[in-house]
Amino acid sequence: MLYVMSDLHGEYEKYRKMLELIRFSEADGLFVLGDVVDRGAQPVEILLDMMARPNVYPIMGNHDAFAFYMMQKLAVTITQENAGTHLATEDMQDLIGWLQDGGSSTMAGFQKLSQEQRADVLQYLEEMPYYETVDVGERTYILVHAGLANFRPDRKLSSYLPEELLLGRHDPDERYFSDPDVWVIAGHTLTQMISGKPEIYRGDQIFMIDCGACQPGGRLGCLCLDTFEEFYVE
Repeated sequence: MLYVMSDLHGEYEKYRKMLELIRFSEADGLFVLGDVVDRGAQPVEILLDMMARPNVYPIMGNHDAFAFYMMQKLAVTITQENAGTHLATEDMQDLIGWLQDGGSSTMAGFQKLSQEQRADVLQYLEEMPYYETVDVGERTYILVHAGLANFRPDRKLSSYLPEELLLGRHDPDERYFSDPDVWVIAGHTLTQMISGKPEIYRGDQIFMIDCGACQPGGRLGCLCLDTFEEFYVE
């Protein structure tokens, strides 16, 4: 079976419970549509678990991208020679903004790692794609963190800028493709903002799956692409 979930935001226990709930095995596949890190207590633990599973496929989210940028800075050893230049004023402002937006748990977890583990985590984040396409049955699914901003029917996926895929809000009730077998699956936008409920939202050829795992009253949602069965962890 092939599954998708998104916006784990450091909720390691919910992530592990979801794997148990869906009885995830080596025969299955799981796409995680970004925002693995920040906000929740154990984002780095999720990354390490994902890294150890060859059948878990990450897609970059905006929080992952910014955490990668900041952790690259933090991974450099500060010496007398670079102390005054390594972190410029803008970097310090970025660091403060990141911490205020939930990055403190990611930074704390990253700092506990060995140098080798830090390098592995940075490589894993750097190699995250911005989107993937998969075929299940007769349908083609475009898997992306936020959506396809500035969409045009004739526009190639490879032409989208990172910020369009990481931050653009996808209109869940607008038909983007004339082919009824092409569907988009995205996170980023809380389904509570769409339907008022922490559950997967099915729009016009799109599934929105960020059910607010790290939000009060939210849940971690997971969708099976083979059966359309929905799974939830409180």
